[in-house]
Amino acid sequence: MSQSVTRSRTRIRTRGAVAVLAAGTLLLSACSGSGNSGGGSGDGSSTVTWSTWGSPEELERFEGFNEQFMADHEGITVELQPTAGYSDYHSKLLAQLTSGTAPDVFYVGDDRIGEFVDAGVLLPLSDLMDSDASQTPVDAFNPGVLGAGQTEDGEIYAVPNDVNPDALWYDTEALAAAGISEDPAELAANDEWTTETFLEMNDKLAEAGLIGSMYWNYYGTHWSWVSSQGGTAYDESGTFVGNTDATTVDAVQTFADYMQDGTFMVADTMPEGAGADSEFVTHGAGFFAQGRYTIGTLEEAGVAESYDIVRWPTPDGTAAPTTVAASYLVINADTPDPDAAFAFWTAYLSQEGQEFRLSEGGNAVPSIEGADEVVLADGYPEHAQTFLDMRDMGFANYAAESTVPGLSTDINEAMLNLYQGAGGTAQETLDQIAALAADG
Repeated sequence: MSQSVTRSRTRIRTRGAVAVLAAGTLLLSACSGSGNSGGGSGDGSSTVTWSTWGSPEELERFEGFNEQFMADHEGITVELQPTAGYSDYHSKLLAQLTSGTAPDVFYVGDDRIGEFVDAGVLLPLSDLMDSDASQTPVDAFNPGVLGAGQTEDGEIYAVPNDVNPDALWYDTEALAAAGISEDPAELAANDEWTTETFLEMNDKLAEAGLIGSMYWNYYGTHWSWVSSQGGTAYDESGTFVGNTDATTVDAVQTFADYMQDGTFMVADTMPEGAGADSEFVTHGAGFFAQGRYTIGTLEEAGVAESYDIVRWPTPDGTAAPTTVAASYLVINADTPDPDAAFAFWTAYLSQEGQEFRLSEGGNAVPSIEGADEVVLADGYPEHAQTFLDMRDMGFANYAAESTVPGLSTDINEAMLNLYQGAGGTAQETLDQIAALAADG
């Protein structure tokens, strides 16, 4: 099951402290032996420890996978070492890597993967993925979602365990209440889902006393909007250029204008008791940018039949790439038994592994080719294929951003100030972000 929803809603970190930990890892990992409990026992058996964050329900599904894996792999014992919250996860992991006590296999968030790759603490995977032992060939994944998990020279150190494109969920009851008769998904199917039409719908929702659209304040929102509008945040060299691209500046200003007049809302800052989920399931908002995990929220509220999904609008109505939220599975470079660690890693990411984890209430989209039926099997939402199309066309967080400790957080803060009317113009905010990226 995906960790993307937990990741995207948790944004509080200390940039300096993380940077110090990362530097410590760089200095010590080369001279420290693996102190984890993995490795062979001398009798041909091995223990693989692995770590992630997650809710009790998610961790229960992971334990179920462990049991199935051990039944299929005699001689390998698997031990899960969970961390309750995303906010504490990476700091704990960096400390374990520094002390040589880190697990053999572990998750890394998409806003942090670049710094772990740069630290040199991860096992290279390209050759292993193309070996006879692999259930996860490189070409089974959309290269766009590898993000900073793949270095400029093509070496792979991390692959998404699953993904969650932020589709635009929409409430047909809210749209009808605002006098909107057009169906967004039908417009998209005909390449008529234009930015102009989307904003007009939001205007009508606001006039009817409803929230137009709700978004989480993270890179997935900022850069999806920019990309969908034809702008460019980072160039191919990894340099932030959004402040010098007129299309990007105009797009961000439009988005900020709709935030500042209350037609768009930042989901992170909505008051307790009237939060984004509550507003959406009570037909108080037209659109909500979220992943597949939204199904559970709607089903629990008993209102699922009123909702569907659509991709992000574009100026000409045709599809454009948008971001794909992800978490990554990696192998500790210091694992004492790389073969056993890779056996677990590749089984976890395989078609069968993702089907096991994501079926029957799973809350994410498979990252590997061949497991798509997980998303389509229940026929919900009606246009569930949109999730798969967005995955196949989309891109992960920019490597240039996820490589710098705390940069994503600083960018989020700058954008939030803009959305709340406290950060000047879009041009000034993008100039500030350019400076932050250059300093990183």
